[in-house]
Amino acid sequence: MSEMKVDIAIIAAVGQNGVIGIENRLPWSLPEDLKNFKALTMGSPMLMGRKTFESLPGLLPGRPHWVVTRNPEWQAVGARAFLSVEAALAAAAEANLEKLFIIGGGEIYTRSLPLVNTLYLTEVSLNPKGDAYFPAFDRSGWQEVARVPQLSAKGVEFSYVEYRRI
Repeated sequence: MSEMKVDIAIIAAVGQNGVIGIENRLPWSLPEDLKNFKALTMGSPMLMGRKTFESLPGLLPGRPHWVVTRNPEWQAVGARAFLSVEAALAAAAEANLEKLFIIGGGEIYTRSLPLVNTLYLTEVSLNPKGDAYFPAFDRSGWQEVARVPQLSAKGVEFSYVEYRRI
């Protein structure tokens, strides 16, 4: 029986200065990006850190919530807990998932970046203050396969960019 490879993707909105969050929330309001996030992730499990899970307004419909936590006792209704990124990825492979989205935060992005095949980045033309950052990565190992420039209703320029590992 041939083993199906899971497409492991990171999805993140990133400021020009690498900021992705401040005080456990997004540093900007881009409803257009939230709609794009929903469209891309719908139907696929989302892997996130506990703080990211707790920052959500509630369970996001139509997508399993997988949470990485160091606390083996942690549990939440509607979430599946894992003690490591690697354990979650092993469960994804075992379940023959087609796709798994890693949705943050900074520490989870850093730990999973070497393991992913695809990056869906919303590159935001702002330099906000923040306390959570997307990890720096060697862009020579990635090919940009799509870039769609956008202008938010509030006048913020951003682009949806898809990268594939070379």
